[in-house]
Order: sequence, then C-alpha cells, then structure tokens
Amino acid sequence: MAKNAPPRWDRKMQQRLARGEAAALGELYDRFASLVHSQAHRMLDDETAADLVTREVFGYVWENPDAYDPKEGSMRSWVARLTHRQSVRRLRKEDGLRDDPDEDGSGLADRVHRATVAARADYIVASMPAPLRAALELAYIQRRDYRQTAADLGVTDDEARRRLRLGLQLLSTAHTRPLEGMSPPGYGRPL
Repeated sequence: MAKNAPPRWDRKMQQRLARGEAAALGELYDRFASLVHSQAHRMLDDETAADLVTREVFGYVWENPDAYDPKEGSMRSWVARLTHRQSVRRLRKEDGLRDDPDEDGSGLADRVHRATVAARADYIVASMPAPLRAALELAYIQRRDYRQTAADLGVTDDEARRRLRLGLQLLSTAHTRPLEGMSPPGYGRPL
C-alpha cells in the first residue's frame, strides 16, 4: 500500500455514504460524534451550540460524501476540519462578524486559537500511547511526583521521568502543529 493511501475503512465508508447507506452514517456517527461534539463544545463553550454543530457536520457529511478526498488525509481529520470550520462560523455569527478572513476580530481570533490549541491537546492526549497518558494523568491530574508515579506504574524512577518528559514534549506541539492530516483552510468544499 502506498504511503499516502487512505485507510481501507475511510475509503469504504466514503463509498457507502455515496451510495446513501443510512447504516454507514450511523457507524460514522458512532465513531466520531464524541470527537465532533467535544471539539465544538470546547470552541463554543455552549452545549446547545455544540449539539447544533454536531448535527450540521453529520448532515453535511451525509449530503456531500464526495467532498471528502482520501488523498488529503483520514476521514477523522476531515470531520475534525469540518467541525472546526462550522464552529468558527458560529463564533463569527455570534460575535456579529463577517465570514471574511481580513475582518479585524482579534478577540475572536484569540478565542479560536485557544480553542484550537485545546482541541489539539485533547487529540494528542487521546492519541498518545497508554503508558505516557497514564504517567501524565498520575502526575498532573492526581498530583503525584515522579517517584509516586513510578511506584504506581511499577516502573523505575528514570522510566517515569522519561514517560513524563516525552508526554509533555508531545503536548507542547499543540501550540505549533496542526492535527493529523490537517491541510490548508480551502481544502474540500466549504461546509
């Protein structure tokens, strides 16, 4: 399989959606609804608005399955991009701004940037290997030092420090790196 070839599941899902299989939409929803809703909620800070964005994103996917280009990334990243775009549109509408990238909306831009970084951090934590995630959870959520973390995980102090350091290095990329498969804003048909 070529390096840039999309996963088999993504190709098959797009084909099923293009044929109008309602079961495919249900499967896609089951797989990505929590991603869409949590990303929208993080950006909008409003449960009702996040519910609306979730419906809008899956409605768009159902009506436009050919808008997904497997060569541009995974279906997961495409759905995340759609969610981001729709959430930004809602924020702009809420703030009374035009959908013009040249519009001066520095407050909105800061809010979108913070929400995007937070969504990236969530994605990074959810994607990282379980040993790294467990070490970070013990150290930063349960407030354990590296020695306690090592004891809880049953590893050496050096290994606990290594896991914490690597986990933090991965998280630090949330400020600079896009989500996996992210492409320029003009990718695909607009939502």
